[in-house]
Amino acid sequence: MKAKIYLFCRILFIFNAILFSPKGTRAQQSKFELGFTYGPSNFLGDLGGNAGKGAGFLKDLTPSLTHFMTGFHAGYRPHEYIHFRFSANVGKVEGADSLIKGVGGYEEARKTRDQHFRSNIREAFFAAEIYPTAFLWEDDPEDLTHKIRPYAVLGVGVFHFNPQAQYVHPDGSRTWVDLKPLRTEGQGMSQYPDRKEYKLTQLNIPYGVGIQYFLNDNIALSFEIINRKTFTDYIDDVSTRYISNDDFYAYFGEGTEQAKMAIQMANKTAFANGGIYRTGYGIGSKRGTPANNDAYFASAMKISIRLGRNEQYQNHGRGSDVKCPIQKF
Repeated sequence: MKAKIYLFCRILFIFNAILFSPKGTRAQQSKFELGFTYGPSNFLGDLGGNAGKGAGFLKDLTPSLTHFMTGFHAGYRPHEYIHFRFSANVGKVEGADSLIKGVGGYEEARKTRDQHFRSNIREAFFAAEIYPTAFLWEDDPEDLTHKIRPYAVLGVGVFHFNPQAQYVHPDGSRTWVDLKPLRTEGQGMSQYPDRKEYKLTQLNIPYGVGIQYFLNDNIALSFEIINRKTFTDYIDDVSTRYISNDDFYAYFGEGTEQAKMAIQMANKTAFANGGIYRTGYGIGSKRGTPANNDAYFASAMKISIRLGRNEQYQNHGRGSDVKCPIQKF
C-alpha cells in the first residue's frame, strides 16, 4: 500500500513540477508600457550642410541648427523580443545656406544661394522594436537579469510641416512668412504643370537603432537614433529650378505685396550682391536637387514604464506542498 501511495505522490510531484517549473514562476511582466522621449533633432535636405558637394545624411548636417524633439509613446509587448509602439512627437527643423563653412569648393554655390527656412514638426508613427538578444542569446526571454538590450526600429508614420522664411520689408524689418502659399518654384502654376502643390501633411518611414537598459523590472532607459525617410523634397521649400519674376506678377498681380514676397523668397542671391541676381541663379537655373527627398532625424533618450504589478505564483517556485512518505527498501 505504501508503495502505491509513494508512486502516486511521485506522479503528482512530476505533474506539479511541470506546471510550476522555474520558468513558470518568474515574474509575469505587464505587457503594456508608457513613456517619454526627448533629444536633439536635425534636418537633412537641400539647405545648409558641409563643404563639398551636397550629399546625404551627415554631409547634410548643420550642427549649429540642432533643435530638440519631445514626445510620448505607448507600447504593447507580446514577447520580450518584439515590442509594438505608438509615438507622438513635436519638434522643429531648420536650415540655412549662410552657415555653410566655405572652403572654395562646390559648397560655395549653396552658400551664395543664401536660402534659409524653419518649420515646426508634428508627427505620429507606429513602429516595431526588435530585440535580437532576447530571442537569440538570453536563456529565458522573461529573465531581466540581461539588463542591456540593443534593438532595431522600423515603422510607418505621418508628419506635418510648414516651411517659413524671413521676409525683409522695405524699412529693414523682418517677418517670418509661410512659403507654401508663395509658390516659390511655380508649384500649382499653369505654366509649370509638372510642379504640383505639395501637401503639408505627408507619410514618413521611421527607422533606426537603440540600446535599452533596465533600471529594474518595470523601468527602462533607452538611447536611440531614428531617421525619418520622407516622400517630399519640400520640407525646406527648395527642390528644383528658379522661375521668372514675371511668373509671380502674373499669378499674384503686378506690384502686390504677395508678389514681392514671392520674388524675394524665391531668389535670395540679390541680397548678397547689391540687389543684382548673380550669374547662374536666373530663370531655369538649379535651385535644389529633386533627386533626393528631405529627411530629418532625432537622437533621443527614452524612458519606458511598464504598467501594472508583477505577479508571482504563491508557491514562489516551490512546486506542490504535497509530501510523499519516505519509501524504505
